This record gives sequence, structure tokens and C-alpha cells, in this order.
Amino acid sequence: MKTRELVGNAFLVAILVIVQVAFSFLPNIEFVSLLIILYTLVFEKRTVVIIYLFALLEGILYGFGVWWIMYLYVWTILYLLVRIFRKNNSLLLWAVLSGFFGLAFGMLCAVPYAVTGGIGAGIAWWISGIPFDILHGIGNFITVLIFFRPLQYILRKIK
Repeated sequence: MKTRELVGNAFLVAILVIVQVAFSFLPNIEFVSLLIILYTLVFEKRTVVIIYLFALLEGILYGFGVWWIMYLYVWTILYLLVRIFRKNNSLLLWAVLSGFFGLAFGMLCAVPYAVTGGIGAGIAWWISGIPFDILHGIGNFITVLIFFRPLQYILRKIK
């Protein structure tokens, strides 16, 4: 990895952490999903490194609890979905994908709780978070519609 790429990755990870912290006061309104989608489209395979550095920083900042395990696969799932549809340039597709990802986020995150506490614990954790998942899905859909094109333009210029 070249120095420029290493520094660029660190910068992109820092942006993820900053926007995650900056919007943490809003219930499940976040820009990380949007940025992971855009990073995957613009920076392609480099995004995997960015995702795992982001997960590592989240663990360092908030502790390496059961919740942290899901950060190791949830963002990778989004990355893989974007890679599948990467040739599509439809804003609506990316908004719908991000919206569904937000709706499914709680279910995906319930897996470590199901493994550590039993299937009932995982289901209970997921069901209790459904109102937030609905907000998450709506928030993701709207943020993509509003910010996708301008941020895509900026990231392509940075690349």
C-alpha cells in the first residue's frame, strides 16, 4: 500500500468516525451507510480496509463488547451488496438499498446476542429495536436522496 493510499484510508476512516459521533444524538439518523456505499463505488476494494479500521476505532472508542462483533460483518454485508449492484447509477436504487439496509440493521445486529444469550435473546433484542430500525431505514433513504450525488462528486475529485 502506498503512503498516499494509507493516508487517504486514514482520512476516510476519520470521516466515518466523525459523522458517526456528530450525529449520534439523533436516533438512527446516520451517514455511515451512505459513506460506505459511496466509498465502495469510488474506492472499490480499498473500502474493506476502511471498514475494518472503522470497526477497530469504534471498539477502541466505545469498548469491545458483544455489540462490537456485528461491526465486523454488518458493514461488510453492505459493501458486498454495493459491489453486486456497482454498475447501476440509479439514485433511487441506492436510496432503496440503503433504506432496506437500515430496516435490516437491527436484525443483522441481533446475531451476536442470539449466539451469546440464546435465540430468544437475539429475537427480543431485535424486536425491541424495530421502531429505531424503521427510523434508520427512513433516515438512510432520505440521506441518500439528498447527499449521494454531491458527496459522490466530492469523493471522485478526491480520488
